[in-house]
Amino acid sequence: MSATLTRRPAFTRAALLLLLAAGSLGAQPPQASTGEPWRIVPLTQSTVVYARDGAMLGEIGRQVRTSVSLRTIPRYVPNAFIAVEDKRFYQHNGVDVVGIAGALKDAVTGDVRGASTITQLLVGNMHPDAIDRRDRSPARKLREQKAALEMERHYNKEQILEAFLNTLDFGHGWFGIDAAARHYFGHPAAQLTLAEAASLASMPKSPVLYDPSRHPDRNRERRNTVLALMAEQGMITRAQADAAMAEPLRTAPNGGMAATAPWVLDVVRIQAERAGVPVREGGYRIVTTIDPKLQQAAVDALAEQTAAIEKRPGYRHATYAQAKAKNTSAGARETSYLQGAVVAIEPSTGEVRALVGGRDYEDSPFDRAIDAQRQPGSSFKPIVYAAAVAAGLPPNAPVGDTAIAVPLPNGQLYRPENSDDSYLGIIPLREALARSRNPVAVQLWTQLGPDSVIALARRMGIRSPIAPYPSSAIGASVVQPLDFVTAYATFANLGVAVEPRFVTKVEDRAGKVVWAPASPPPQLALDPRVAFIVRDMMRDVVDRGTATSVRKWLPARVPIAGKTGTTNDNADVWFVGVTPDLVMGAWLGFDKPKTITAGAVGGTLAAPVVAQALGRWYAGREPATWSPPAGLVTMELDRQTGLPADAATPPERRYTEYFIDGTQPGAQKFDAWSIFRHPGAR
Repeated sequence: MSATLTRRPAFTRAALLLLLAAGSLGAQPPQASTGEPWRIVPLTQSTVVYARDGAMLGEIGRQVRTSVSLRTIPRYVPNAFIAVEDKRFYQHNGVDVVGIAGALKDAVTGDVRGASTITQLLVGNMHPDAIDRRDRSPARKLREQKAALEMERHYNKEQILEAFLNTLDFGHGWFGIDAAARHYFGHPAAQLTLAEAASLASMPKSPVLYDPSRHPDRNRERRNTVLALMAEQGMITRAQADAAMAEPLRTAPNGGMAATAPWVLDVVRIQAERAGVPVREGGYRIVTTIDPKLQQAAVDALAEQTAAIEKRPGYRHATYAQAKAKNTSAGARETSYLQGAVVAIEPSTGEVRALVGGRDYEDSPFDRAIDAQRQPGSSFKPIVYAAAVAAGLPPNAPVGDTAIAVPLPNGQLYRPENSDDSYLGIIPLREALARSRNPVAVQLWTQLGPDSVIALARRMGIRSPIAPYPSSAIGASVVQPLDFVTAYATFANLGVAVEPRFVTKVEDRAGKVVWAPASPPPQLALDPRVAFIVRDMMRDVVDRGTATSVRKWLPARVPIAGKTGTTNDNADVWFVGVTPDLVMGAWLGFDKPKTITAGAVGGTLAAPVVAQALGRWYAGREPATWSPPAGLVTMELDRQTGLPADAATPPERRYTEYFIDGTQPGAQKFDAWSIFRHPGAR
């Protein structure tokens, strides 16, 4: 009697331990009712977003999941989970009595383990409102077993196994075997290898502890245990198990995404929802215009350049690493460290090939490329120069880089100065743009009239208000980076303006196209000859002006024009570059504007971002070429004087200039300043 009384509490404790020991697989907090706990209910799906080449960029939805049929995946995939989770899955009726007995026996010796079946795990994962697996009480375990028995009476094993695989939580917000395969191994579940299947089957015990990307050694060890169990249970041969064990564990970089593009996902989600497509409900397929190679190149270039700036001697602001260590801005709109944005578009179509809205989406999801309004500085000047050339001023026209004072409506005088605190005197218009002389741009603005320049900016696609003040000539009025970079496409397209475009099409589960945004018709914003001339003038900015740093990363075989921009207080720095294939711009600054460093300029801070990204994209790729439009006249000039070259002009000063026919030297006498007496000028 005493022996019996002594042993009974031990079995009672073991039974209680068994009842408490439910697998932690996919435990979720209670939620709204999912119905009777024995029912297999439809699972939340995600919308998958693809790059233009079909590579995955990410997923949109409350849960990242794409349910797949058991018939579409190799048999060893579900077998791996059966081997480690429920080897008698096909023998029991939802509750494994043999497993319970074994667990009770083991508990007596202190080896506590669970005895939940796949069916029980499915019940808990699919109906967390009714079967909360965080609840360790015997009552919860009994409810789970009852529901599992009922589930097996209504569904066959294949239906249960399929639902189980599609319900599993694999960490990182990735649910179901297909999402896990895509994000951990870079391909769908249908393409999983035996070793990869065993790696995923290792995770139910703890998605965190056995995460193959974060803890490869731990996952590999458990993967091999799963493979051994599969061989022991006759699911695979010993040779197959040994071969799979010998395979290295390789996970896909970047969570299986072709490029880091979280800001792109936000943009396409918003655009699709505005078009009436409920992409957050899941089940859709969005094809974007993004080039994954260029997108990743832009992300990497921005990260590398901003980190390099923070390491410069004399840099006095909080760095990204310091802010991350203190967790000071997680999820915030504004950060304390240096930020940036990058945009790249294909000028002929307006299709956005890359978009980066900041340095760290998780830390600050605010999209600086779309939602920020920043001063462009001197990168606005090409629009002013285009208005001048359109009014008849040739690129060799003499202009005065001198101290000026412009009266303002309030009676004050505006005195633009150059960043180097010097003046060059009378120089050719081309030289003034290459050297970014502020007084010249302000004089052009004043003489042309603000309305003409602002109207051109509008036609080119800049939607932000531009103040009719002379300081706007050198970029004092704020712009949206996406709009501003897109406006430069007008120079690439010989005067044709385009609108930025992100989405090619959206398909539903059946592959039916539910939304394909139409491209707006192109609009001629500028005379093709003017666009070509100004673009050619901007080539000098790179070749011998304020953006010569570009050639450190971009080879000479790639033609590029562009313009740097820096605000007076060195708070915003820009570079927008134009090649025959792309228009790409970068902005750097702080969310709360302040001086980056003394002497910060776009040519040394922002231009390297664009140059590095383009250099990586053009590696192994031949650029297109530029050809002048009809109606242009060429002439060899002296770069120093802007006059026709003669026998005394040395070779290094000779260059080919382009003129709209009738404005070249030797044509009908042309007064360069006659444009300021144009009927539309002030």
